[in-house]
Amino acid sequence: MKITQRVKKILANYESDNPGTKANLARILMQGRLGGTGKMIILPVDQGFEHGPARSFAANPAGYDPHYHPQLALDAGLSAYATPLGMMEAIADSFAGAIPTILKMNSANSLSRLKENADQAVTASVKDALRLGCAAIGFTIYPGSDAAYNQFEEIRELAAEAKAHGIAVVIWSYPRGGLVTKDGETAMDICAYAAHIAALLGAHIIKVKLPTAFLDLPAAKKVYEDFKIPIGTLAERVRHVTQACFNGRRIVVFSGGEAKDLESVYNETRAIRDGGGNGSIIGRNTFQRPRDEALAMLDALTQIYLGKA
Repeated sequence: MKITQRVKKILANYESDNPGTKANLARILMQGRLGGTGKMIILPVDQGFEHGPARSFAANPAGYDPHYHPQLALDAGLSAYATPLGMMEAIADSFAGAIPTILKMNSANSLSRLKENADQAVTASVKDALRLGCAAIGFTIYPGSDAAYNQFEEIRELAAEAKAHGIAVVIWSYPRGGLVTKDGETAMDICAYAAHIAALLGAHIIKVKLPTAFLDLPAAKKVYEDFKIPIGTLAERVRHVTQACFNGRRIVVFSGGEAKDLESVYNETRAIRDGGGNGSIIGRNTFQRPRDEALAMLDALTQIYLGKA
C-alpha cells in the first residue's frame, strides 16, 4: 500500500500514536475510490440494534443478510464498514482483509425508557476487535445526558486499550438527554461542542450530525454573535465543526441521518466537501434503497468528494 502525501500529512497530526494505530488509520484512508484523498465514506449498519430489524431492513429485505452490507461497501468502493459484534462475527471470515472494519462497541435500543439519562450498553471488547481483524473501534457518547460522565470514562478505558494494541478509535458524538432539546441536538454551538469533546477524549475519527444555524446556549450564542462567527451556510457550519476539532487536526465525518431525497443528500455532501469535512458516514440512506440505486447514489457521492460533481 503506497501512502499519499495527503494521508501522510493527516497521520502526522496524531503525534502520540504508535505505528500500528497509524497503519490502521492508513488502511481506512487509503481504501476504495477515495483512497489517498483525505476523504472517506463509511457504511455503518448498527440500526438493527437501535431501531429494530423491520424498521431497518424491510424497505430492502436483502439487508437482513449480514453479507449484503460489506459487499455493498466493497462494490461501491467505500472506505470502511462499521457494525456491532454479532454482525461483524457473521461476516468476519468472508471479508477478512477485504475492507477495513470498525467494531461498534456500544449500542442502545428503542425499547428503552432512558431519556434524560440517555445511555448505551457496552456490547463488545477490544479483544473482539483484535480477534476479528478490525481497524478501529466505534463508540457513541451522548454529551448532555445525565449518563455522559460514565460514557466518557468507558471510552477513556476502551480507547487506551485499543491504542495500546494499535487499533484506531472512532467516536460518535451525539448531544442527547439531560436538558438538551430536540432542536439543541443539532444546534451549531452544541454540535461543535460535542465534536470538541470527542477530540478531547482522544478520538482519531469523530462522527457528528450536520448542524443547523440554530444557537441554543445563551452564553455561547453571545460569543457567536460578538465574534461574528460565520454559520449562515451549511459549508460554513461544517468548517466551524472541523475548526472545533483541533483546527482540522482530527478527521471529522458527518452522519447521513434519516432517509431523505437524493438531491438533499448530494447538497449536504457538497457542503461537507466545501467546508473541509473529511467525509460521510451514511447508512440508512444507502442500504434501505435497492442495490442498484444505492450504488448509483454512492457513486454520485464519491464523484462529489472527488470534485467532479
